[in-house]
Amino acid sequence: MASAGDGAAWLARAHDDVDQWAAVMDADADGRPVDWAWLRTLDFAHGVGAARDEDLEPGAGSDVHGLLKRDYAVRDRLEAVLAQCGTAFMRDFDRLIASYRLPRAIAYANRRLCDEIALLMDRGVAEGLWTVAYERRGRVTVPVLHAAQGAPPVDDIQDATAEIADARAVRRRSRGRGGAPQARADVARAGAASSDVPADGTSGGAAGAGGTDGSAHGAPAADGASAETRGRGGSDWRDAYLPGRGVDAVMGIDIETTGVEPTRDYIIDVGFEYMNMASPRPPEADAQASAAYVRDGYRAGDAYGQSRLPFGVPAGNARHGNPTILELTGIDVRGRAGAPYRLFDEWPEAQRGLLVRLERQPYVAHNANFEHRFFMLNVAGYAESYRAGRITIIDTMPMSRRWDPGSAPGPEHPYGDNSLQSYARRQGALPEDERERHLGLEDAHIMLLAMKRHLAALREERRGPWGPDGRSGVGGKRCGGRRR
Repeated sequence: MASAGDGAAWLARAHDDVDQWAAVMDADADGRPVDWAWLRTLDFAHGVGAARDEDLEPGAGSDVHGLLKRDYAVRDRLEAVLAQCGTAFMRDFDRLIASYRLPRAIAYANRRLCDEIALLMDRGVAEGLWTVAYERRGRVTVPVLHAAQGAPPVDDIQDATAEIADARAVRRRSRGRGGAPQARADVARAGAASSDVPADGTSGGAAGAGGTDGSAHGAPAADGASAETRGRGGSDWRDAYLPGRGVDAVMGIDIETTGVEPTRDYIIDVGFEYMNMASPRPPEADAQASAAYVRDGYRAGDAYGQSRLPFGVPAGNARHGNPTILELTGIDVRGRAGAPYRLFDEWPEAQRGLLVRLERQPYVAHNANFEHRFFMLNVAGYAESYRAGRITIIDTMPMSRRWDPGSAPGPEHPYGDNSLQSYARRQGALPEDERERHLGLEDAHIMLLAMKRHLAALREERRGPWGPDGRSGVGGKRCGGRRR
């Protein structure tokens, strides 16, 4: 449907990486052999869907039912490959795969394929063939088509995301019963779990429409997880992202996206700033140009280097619209196609600039696996740098879960109240009568302020990183690089 912009010449070169991936990854996340020869034939830059631009218009003479069926089939195949790529890349101990460019290219094409699917569904609605209702099924929300009276049935063009995710979960549990020790050993040897560990959904990172399931749930907790930590429901993979008692200068970052699945959704807003958790604010910070907060009452305080980066969406995505994101963030994607907005996944300079900043010091996010998964499939060089141990990630969500008594599970929050809004309120970083803004810079600010106040209290109480089993150093999650 849509062709790539000027910054997407790398898509043609991604085919050069197929042999590397074929040598390591013979099956996709659904256990099927990967048809690498088929992947070589795909034109990532100009689209992998069955529809032409004119096919998306109501009243077009083409078979919208057949086009939608073919697009769903292609998407299911692509996403099964993508769901396995993180695991294959992280467990490629011989480093046969040099680059993550191919998964980024597949994800690039898949996002635009999803836009085409949405517009084909819109066409069917406009032509009176069906209606669309969004239903929560398990951990994902899917569009469900209902045939109009007298129209052909639509059973064969339903979104299969929920069924695919459920089937992968069953296989994962089966593997866990039979091979968990080896899986945990493999993850430890790699130095990290794969990039697609599912988030718990507490703060915008729920397993989304793509249902990525190539995860390593057996990832061990960080060394030195305290008795206090283990007492709050036992350790889990998020504990590796807890800070250590030596943490100081960090970069806080938050992204806003068109949805929760990096294989389907676009980054539309990136906000970040810096803060020192222990040492004073650098004197030279006053001379740096900084973006302003959009909400009255926000003051920089100890923060510095504030930046806000807005990005666009393709024309097809803008045409379909996104009322959910408009209501949540105030960002209307219908006005984000074309100048002055550029697409993040077509802007190499923006990606390089962000990667340089992410490598300089630990970066902090709330439910950081959400940002991490988007960066893996959007930022050139991020996956390679992460695997090489050049990136350290700290997450304030496990700080809330483990070290904030106010997050204890209750009837309304069986897993604890660990949203950024609740955590920031409990730490005095957000007034009780204000809500999280859901914009990158503003959310990064209240997150860092909450983290600094929380760490100061923990230090005084000799808890958390300063407890008997606390971690030395900056803490956080960092891969160990190549290990044999």
